[in-house]
Amino acid sequence: MDRDEQEPQVIDPNTPSVARMYDYYLGGKDNFPSDREAAEKIIALVPTIKQIARDNRDFLIRVVRTLTAAGIRQFIDIGAGLPTRQNVHEVALESAPDSRIVYVDNDPIVLAHARALLAASPQTIVVRADLRDPGSILDAPDVRAHLDFTEPVAVLLFAILHFVPDDKEAEAIISGLRAPLAGGSYLALSHSYAGDMTGAALTSGRSVYRAATSGSLTPRTACQVGAYFEGLDLLEPGVVPIDAWRPDWHDVEPDFGKPGLLGGVARIP
Repeated sequence: MDRDEQEPQVIDPNTPSVARMYDYYLGGKDNFPSDREAAEKIIALVPTIKQIARDNRDFLIRVVRTLTAAGIRQFIDIGAGLPTRQNVHEVALESAPDSRIVYVDNDPIVLAHARALLAASPQTIVVRADLRDPGSILDAPDVRAHLDFTEPVAVLLFAILHFVPDDKEAEAIISGLRAPLAGGSYLALSHSYAGDMTGAALTSGRSVYRAATSGSLTPRTACQVGAYFEGLDLLEPGVVPIDAWRPDWHDVEPDFGKPGLLGGVARIP
């Protein structure tokens, strides 16, 4: 557990938080009226957003199980969000009790809840860092002490990279996260895509998120998301809507027309 003294962080209940909006989508209670109001605006634009959030959680579970089955024992979950059902450490430790997990976020409520939840979990730590500065994550002393970067590490970016609006910055973040990883490591991510949403709906949705703590949300195409895995060994079925990525019970035909999240997992050679 990261117990270093952190500078005071002010929680503003009047400014919507992406993490708390997501908690609302999942039916959680760790949110304020401002979060619920903003989330309801998104629900009006994308009525399936609650199901998308649930699908993203299920995608995370399947990915972590796939990676532990492949021998991965070290995980970095960036933009972890508020704790909910079957978090990364719960899924990983169930399959592989020797796993070690790092949660990364910069939302003060997320950090407080995660630290309270994980106080008795020595194999899991929580660090405050920013996705936009990969070095602040991978070179953090607590992270380096907790993980062995000479061994494979799985970097998880679930529903977070789309809050970086600049394409070149997003590419630089992925490059910065990939560069220090040992061969046999993995990159897994989910990312918003627009499907057949109209321009007006996209503009309205971006305006809602622009007023939140994260700033604007930028959907990207399957080609753009696929480019983040360039040079890596992309696992089947490639970059697809998350509900179609190795579903548990039955085959799902990928529907690229509906708005939602694309997902993919790749191994670093």
